[in-house]
Amino acid sequence: MDEITHIENAYVPKAKITLYLLSEVHEDGKHKAAFFLRFGFFVAQWEVLRDALLAHTAQHEVASVLDTSRGKHYTIEGEFQTPSGRKPLVRSVWALEHNSDIPRFITAYPLKVKKGKDDDSGT
Repeated sequence: MDEITHIENAYVPKAKITLYLLSEVHEDGKHKAAFFLRFGFFVAQWEVLRDALLAHTAQHEVASVLDTSRGKHYTIEGEFQTPSGRKPLVRSVWALEHNSDIPRFITAYPLKVKKGKDDDSGT
């Protein structure tokens, strides 16, 4: 499977975390916020989630790649390090635009866990 090139330059904007992933009022983000808040992530310490997202990308292989008109979207799946110590399965998505060396964070969300497995996903 492909690797994200220039992963050492990966970028997670503060607003993407504070106004989306950890926002309890964002129309699309509030369900993701409920998930991440349950595992000990907080807006006041948004950098903890940023660092966990960067670590997640470095620790797991690319699960899929989608070629788009602007570049590539990379999907990463695997256990996610959390402040609570639990390790839910998370999917994160990153974009690397043509002629760029900065992978940009798009989103992250819990993966559904197959029945019969430990369910830390909270889904």
